[in-house]
Amino acid sequence: MTLQRVTLITLGVNDLAAARAFYARLGWVEHRESQDGVAFFQMQGAVLGLFGRAALAADQGRPGADLGVGAVTLAQNFATEVEVDAAFEAALTAGAVALKRPEKVFWGGYSGYWADADGHVWEVAMNPFWPLNKDGTLTLP
Repeated sequence: MTLQRVTLITLGVNDLAAARAFYARLGWVEHRESQDGVAFFQMQGAVLGLFGRAALAADQGRPGADLGVGAVTLAQNFATEVEVDAAFEAALTAGAVALKRPEKVFWGGYSGYWADADGHVWEVAMNPFWPLNKDGTLTLP
């Protein structure tokens, strides 16, 4: 059994229909396994889920809990700075909020941050020390 892995990332959202529409504008394709109360998007080797915040808290066994956002960053790494810029602009066009425009950063790479309508933070980055595999996946050197 392999424990060091993540297979599903679920984001708690305020308005599931609006969140579905945002990720569709971003170019993500909703999977047929989606249901009225949850949306699924197949990624490379994992799935992104969108679930209403109250329903997610109840599912976690914490009904009524105030689920926060922003303490976790989801990241997409790209091969070039041009790809980072393109991904950042695509997110803004889809309705994301710019947090930090992509720029060269202290650790030698290039990155920026945006947030979706629920405040979930995404980083888009190019790390010259972590080259991507041909299929776009990341394996640490």
